[in-house]
Amino acid sequence: MPPRAALSLILLCCLAGCSGKPFRVITEAKVSATMPPVSQSGPVRSMHVGGGSCSDPKVAIIDVDGVLLNMDMTGLYSLGENPVALFRERLEAAARDPSVRAIVLRINSPGGGVTASDIMWQDLHRFKARARVPVVACFMDVGAGGAYYLAMAADVVMAHPTTVVGGVGVILNLYNLQDAMAQFNVIGIPIKAGENIDIGTPIVPPTPEQQQLLQDMAGEFHARFQQIVAESRTRHDPARVEDLDGRVFTAQQALERGLIDRVGYLDDAVETARQMAGLARAQVVLLHRPDDRARTPYAITPNVPLQSGLFPISVPGFDRARLPTFLYLWQPEPTLEKMGGR
Repeated sequence: MPPRAALSLILLCCLAGCSGKPFRVITEAKVSATMPPVSQSGPVRSMHVGGGSCSDPKVAIIDVDGVLLNMDMTGLYSLGENPVALFRERLEAAARDPSVRAIVLRINSPGGGVTASDIMWQDLHRFKARARVPVVACFMDVGAGGAYYLAMAADVVMAHPTTVVGGVGVILNLYNLQDAMAQFNVIGIPIKAGENIDIGTPIVPPTPEQQQLLQDMAGEFHARFQQIVAESRTRHDPARVEDLDGRVFTAQQALERGLIDRVGYLDDAVETARQMAGLARAQVVLLHRPDDRARTPYAITPNVPLQSGLFPISVPGFDRARLPTFLYLWQPEPTLEKMGGR
């Protein structure tokens, strides 16, 4: 049976079950549904979204959205892509196109994995050395944690007036599920060699020594983040160590502390990039896949699987395997990764 016919029969059965009345299949009636693609197809390409003509040099917008994890968003009819791999692909496409004369990173993310954020930051540095074009980072709703880390590789960092900025910190989500498991008569019986091989397990709480080991690791990653900020944000007063303790700021507060360069809108970021490239005119393009719709500069590529909207329940601790370990992530909600950061 074709998929649409099967879906039609299922819908009819559901309707009959809800009404409590017998039903009869009417072959003339057509019920159809279009499911989203399982995967994106084709390499990224330039999509004109405003300004100039197709013969003008390009200011390319690269969108970075959601939680930054080095993993594919898999599952039922998944729409998601690996944000780390997609970022590299877009940078490579921009570097190969001589008509791309400036880049705007449109960032809307609370951060992500320590390693994922660092890879993207390093890729942007290498792109700049290769392409030698100006890069302007523009934060949308949120530019925190690993997203802020990434922006430190840009030439200019901007934020909308209502953006949440900062989150220079590290978090590792650990949960003690011992009591919860006992409610279901579940007892963990690990067989291990190496006293600390299961450090951080939710089966038993960590010892003070184990907790200190993890704390030292978090401190090292935090120090790296702080050093990256210090090297990039030369206007920031290093004596204000409290600015880099993980707290977040409004755009105006971040500007006053030297954590960003300007407050403005996405159009202002595009204009800044055009001026930095010395262009009299420029067309604005988005680097998207052919089936990834882009008609305005605000179009996004989702990195969240569709099934998260169908089954939104996420229990802290039980989903721990879906997260990397240490995170550069502003995370007021511990199950944030379930919805791709939104």
